[in-house]
Amino acid sequence: MDIELNGIDGFAPPPFKIKSVEAIRLISREERERKINENGMNLFLLSSKDVYIDMLTDSGTSAMSDQQWAGIMTGDESYAGSGSFDHLASAVSDIMGFSYTLPAHQGRGAEQTFDKVLIKEGQIVPGNMHFDTTRAHIENVNGRAVDCVIDEAFDAGCELPFKGNIDIGKLEALVKKDPSRIAYILITATCNNGGGQPVSIENMRQTREISSKYKVPLFLDAARYAENAFFIKKREPGYADKRLREIAREMMSYMDGCIMSAKKDALVNIGGFIALNDKELYNRLAPVNVLMEGFPTYGGMSGRDMEAMAIGLYEGIDERYLAHRIGQVEYLAAKLDEAGVPLMKPFGGHAVYINGKEFMSHIPCENFPSQALCVECYLEGGIRGVEIGALLAGRDPDTGESICPKLDMMRLAAPRRVYMREHMDYVAEVVKSVFKRRNEIRGLDFEYESPIMRHFLSRLKWVEG
Repeated sequence: MDIELNGIDGFAPPPFKIKSVEAIRLISREERERKINENGMNLFLLSSKDVYIDMLTDSGTSAMSDQQWAGIMTGDESYAGSGSFDHLASAVSDIMGFSYTLPAHQGRGAEQTFDKVLIKEGQIVPGNMHFDTTRAHIENVNGRAVDCVIDEAFDAGCELPFKGNIDIGKLEALVKKDPSRIAYILITATCNNGGGQPVSIENMRQTREISSKYKVPLFLDAARYAENAFFIKKREPGYADKRLREIAREMMSYMDGCIMSAKKDALVNIGGFIALNDKELYNRLAPVNVLMEGFPTYGGMSGRDMEAMAIGLYEGIDERYLAHRIGQVEYLAAKLDEAGVPLMKPFGGHAVYINGKEFMSHIPCENFPSQALCVECYLEGGIRGVEIGALLAGRDPDTGESICPKLDMMRLAAPRRVYMREHMDYVAEVVKSVFKRRNEIRGLDFEYESPIMRHFLSRLKWVEG
């Protein structure tokens, strides 16, 4: 057994020690009931001080290292020509192999710039499974996002190692109808909407072949690229002895560029970027980024944020860190699996995904079973998760009908370097307690439906019964 990477019983001990802590407090059951009712059964609207274990998202919630905090103090705040930008661009080039970096305040800022330039009205962006903000930005410029993920992605119990893969047959059938209608192809790795499932190197290579054949650019949503590289090392034949940096470079070698929310695998609280090798495309994007985000050497970020990001990019691809991070998620998933809680399998890298459709099988799709589960876990033990299901899916842009997705899940996202094993034990006990009384739980209906990305701002109420 490789003790350094795998720990004891497969659980890697933290490859860090703690030198700063933040107090958390579990408010009473009565207070939790009052808070969730005041906020329309929407956990996004809760104040963080009223949450005990916060697993709403892994985006921007990481604990930064001492080296990153040191970088904060040395950040160059020059408006133009910041030395901290040079450090960021150097890290992107060194790790990913891209020549041009265009910073943005976060991933959706990068998407806004990117889609405004690359998508013409009516064009299609095929991918494996587009996340909510990605789809929203595509539709905001009158494009259309089309999912081409493999069918096994929708079978929560299927143990296929790379359920985030694009179905190459589906993709080619869509592209060859009219390549001029395809703005670009986007691979999201790991695939968040599909349960945090990874994409294989072989699938990226095959997608590149389609991209080259039809002369359509291919890009990577790289928010969790390092976790994806870790799964390639562990699951894909021929990669067990490769370093994660080598795997990451090979992933990027099949891409024309990437868009990254650095709030995930770069271990920072804010920031993102577009990375490319095409100077002509960079020159088209940069003026738009100036308008939307900021000058090309800061792009909506402070120098200190870029300095922390440059350091975090290296820390985020460290194998010891990733072994602990993914091992922690697997540990929680295993405890829930042992109790019979229905989960997305195989267990993903950044979160445990509970199959809310099966967990709450008595609640119909239109009454948001996974959102009801999220509310109950908060009421039971102060845990804040997030719904990745019917509420998030929204309405069909053509018909206006609510979408009932094949996967309806509650995501428990683990912030990086934040919680310990005891926190995971507590979360497991809370979920198991809710599971035992699941048939008593009612569904939800709208009190107010937000017109855009409704899961963020809508208010709900319990269905009468």
